[in-house]
Amino acid sequence: MKAAVLNRQPGDLEIEDLRIDDPGRHEVLVRTVGAGLCHSDLHFMEGLFPTRLPSVLGHESAGVVEAVGEDVTYVSPGDHIVCCLSIFCGMCRHCLSGHPNRCGNPGAGSRPRSAPPRLSRADGTAVSQLARLGGFAEMMLVHENGVVKIADEIPLDKAALVGCGVLTGSGAVFRTAGVEPGSRVCVIGAGGIGLAAIQAAHIAGASMVIVVDVTESKLETARQLGATATVNAAATDDVVEAVKELSGGGADYSFEAIGRKATAEQAFEVLDVGGTATVIGMVPDDQKLEIRAMDLLSEKRLQGSMMGSNQFRVDIPRLLAMYLEGRLDLDTMVSKTLTLEEVNEGYALMKRGEIARSVIAFPP
Repeated sequence: MKAAVLNRQPGDLEIEDLRIDDPGRHEVLVRTVGAGLCHSDLHFMEGLFPTRLPSVLGHESAGVVEAVGEDVTYVSPGDHIVCCLSIFCGMCRHCLSGHPNRCGNPGAGSRPRSAPPRLSRADGTAVSQLARLGGFAEMMLVHENGVVKIADEIPLDKAALVGCGVLTGSGAVFRTAGVEPGSRVCVIGAGGIGLAAIQAAHIAGASMVIVVDVTESKLETARQLGATATVNAAATDDVVEAVKELSGGGADYSFEAIGRKATAEQAFEVLDVGGTATVIGMVPDDQKLEIRAMDLLSEKRLQGSMMGSNQFRVDIPRLLAMYLEGRLDLDTMVSKTLTLEEVNEGYALMKRGEIARSVIAFPP
């Protein structure tokens, strides 16, 4: 099968022919139909976060089950599924307390060290899967606890977005922050995750959704998806003051959806008294955030969100039901459709800030 492999950091992805093993116990073989290009993969390509090499990147994918291994009871061949990197064990204290996104047992979704690799080159070299998925490939071999069944009528290229970006952005609003009706919301960053947070805030009944970005085309998309006001940070002297003026004193909830120190700090600074800032983006590991300690006496809160605090086997079907009902717009979020061979071009467009989300469509 063809797959996009990261062989060095920093580095581009290289299209290779790989071997994929038969599904083992609790494993599912999936024919990939759609795979979204998420900014998190770009962080690994740029070397901002280490990963095991060589590795097939991609973690926002949807497809059709081709075969299942021993003891798999959740899905059957022919089922349509979305993959999610929040692979859960179902037995640790996080899973059992209702937080499977925090599962502390990553080995439960991986093969034993003594087992043959899921992916390998012709010479036998093992190739790892980013997030235990490796979605930039014609086929995926994953643990059954990393997939969720969806309705057959949902387009798989659109459903792929819900596996990470939409789940993360909407979950930060619905689950992590718990945005209340009538709230004033500020979203910093109008990429895939930010656009999902904007829509979720609108669905949750926010009275105001202010969106900050540096690209006018993204801000226009944000307005289409529920933003009530926008701030072009590239053309604004003081973003924080602009948001406070628009919101009448500051946001009740803010969401950082970029992954930068400066914007994460801005998310806290735009809050009104008692507000909550949620950092969704992946700020580089070597950076620390700085806030004014006195603001904590105003009951302002700064918190993180891991994959939208999701319970993905519940959340993804709900989000896709909203899509079918016309309340969640996935179509507008897709700026470009690519082939697997065009994956580096897609990430180049992302780096230039020219697109919200692009999707790889695999041939049938």
